[in-house]
Amino acid sequence: MAKSAVGSGRMGLALAGAILVIAAVLLPNSAQAQFGLRGGPLGVARFAVGHVIGLSRLRHARMAVRGGRYRSAALRSQDPRYDPRGAERGQPANPYILRAALTAQAALSGWHGGRSPQGWWRHPDGSYGWAGPVFWPFAYDDLANAVIFADTTSISLYGYGDIYAALFSPYAAGELAAYTVPQGRRARKVPSVESICDASDTAGLPVDRIAATVAPNELQRAALDELTAAWNAARDTIRAACPAQAPATASERLGLMRERIAAMIKATDAIEAPLAKFAGLLSDDQKARLNALANDRRAALASRQPKDAQATAACQPDYDPRYDEKAQRQYEQLVQQQWPADDIASTLRLDDTARARFEVLQDTTLRTMETLSACPAEAAATPLARLAAVKARLATMLREVTGVTDALDDFEADLSDEQKAGFEAIGPKRGA
Repeated sequence: MAKSAVGSGRMGLALAGAILVIAAVLLPNSAQAQFGLRGGPLGVARFAVGHVIGLSRLRHARMAVRGGRYRSAALRSQDPRYDPRGAERGQPANPYILRAALTAQAALSGWHGGRSPQGWWRHPDGSYGWAGPVFWPFAYDDLANAVIFADTTSISLYGYGDIYAALFSPYAAGELAAYTVPQGRRARKVPSVESICDASDTAGLPVDRIAATVAPNELQRAALDELTAAWNAARDTIRAACPAQAPATASERLGLMRERIAAMIKATDAIEAPLAKFAGLLSDDQKARLNALANDRRAALASRQPKDAQATAACQPDYDPRYDEKAQRQYEQLVQQQWPADDIASTLRLDDTARARFEVLQDTTLRTMETLSACPAEAAATPLARLAAVKARLATMLREVTGVTDALDDFEADLSDEQKAGFEAIGPKRGA
């Protein structure tokens, strides 16, 4: 047992040392030092270790983007609740496999001609926060999962990586335009923005299941109908925030993020009063049964995960990412998300004022990692309390994206059109 502890300790020190070395290599020259992370090698190491923690914290069984059999079957049905493998056995769909399959297909079909098996901006569960010009494809469903089923997994995955992808888009201009421009019959199939939004936000409030669980009386049923109507209106609010055109610049992409998050906050506002009314009419026994839906959901999801995935859940109190081989394999994604300071220094030829503003932009964005990557608190016991928690999380996200937007505006204020075009070209070039 002592030998095992010593071995684990050595492995942890070795990995920590490797992260220090690799991070130092990533910022090798004076240009990188000028524009890179504050605090020298230790600052770089803190960024590396912190991001590994963020990337590895919430993972599910397999990356569905690598499994074409999942992706093609799910896309044929265009229904994120349909799982042909489970249907053959009379089992319900695995929402995470299907979510990853749908978002991967939408995100990658317009990137590199649809030839790449995965993209660097992928979430740890295999899904994508940016699918072409669409940010947060499953926004509407995520509200229902978090509020009714206490499943905040997907919401927790949105954060620094998505903001980074907004600043340094992996898509070239033509690739993004393919999502919003009608294509000829022989053209490569790229889903439209409309089809992405329609296919991803379909489930919503499980009204039939709620009714079966609480067995409402006539007055309670009327309140549930009001809640259903409000929930459907919330779907329309979120749906209206889907872009009509592809964003051409980082500023426009951050603007889309803000619009989408603001629409989700507006949706939570619309849901709050009818949810409180419905919950207030329930008896204690009915409330207990409604709250139990969250326990059932957690048990069902846990049963679908391999034993090793359950044993190394990253938000468990004893979890240490230094001993997690999966976290090490995700280091390549970390490298992809290092700031391209060298390219910016050589391409934009910034003066002292622009350099200082770039450092503020970089620091502001990196601080969102700490704010948005913390392990989520244990879900509240009631739907109304969970709605408040979701709303608070969204408000935090909106504040962070707004801060990055302001820093970007300051940075670009005095840049020439040529410099701005050079900045926009860096992201697609890094993903090549």
